[in-house]
Amino acid sequence: MSEIKYSPEQLDAFVADAQRGKTEAFEKLYNAFVDQIYRYTYYRTGREDALDITENVFLKVWENIKSYRVGRRYFSSWIYRIAHNAVVDHYRLNKEAVELNFDIADEKRDADPVRIAEGSLSSEVLMKAISKLNRKHQQVIVLKYINELENREIAKIMRRTEGSLRILKLRALRALRRILEDMNMRNK
Repeated sequence: MSEIKYSPEQLDAFVADAQRGKTEAFEKLYNAFVDQIYRYTYYRTGREDALDITENVFLKVWENIKSYRVGRRYFSSWIYRIAHNAVVDHYRLNKEAVELNFDIADEKRDADPVRIAEGSLSSEVLMKAISKLNRKHQQVIVLKYINELENREIAKIMRRTEGSLRILKLRALRALRRILEDMNMRNK
């Protein structure tokens, strides 16, 4: 399914309408973000949990849409913060190790600059390498290179300055490169 792109102004108009109870406006918000939120939760939890978490995220968005202040911040930052909190809650409740699944890695293969930079690297190998990163590094890699968000949005989602985000992103890419090199050495 191709993602629907709207400007921040259009999204704010949909939010304002959804705050007045217009379900068709909420449906547009849902369609604009469901794939992104699913991918974000999928790469952090796995398929089955991602479906449930994504559903819960949109339920929380619907229940709390009136608390969103139009024009104060990007709607995408707000919804990703809800998704992030839902993932954290999932791990807090389940207290299990992070296990990522790799079946849908091909869905965003062409949009993944990390994969492109690594040449003929298989998406399965890349996803296994990402799963070995710590949670903050996973989050920045998925938001930037899989969901293709701008640094400003990622900084708001992760509650960091853009400068500290750039440093985190650099460290995450270096850690990912080391993991990939280590995996390559073991396979020789």
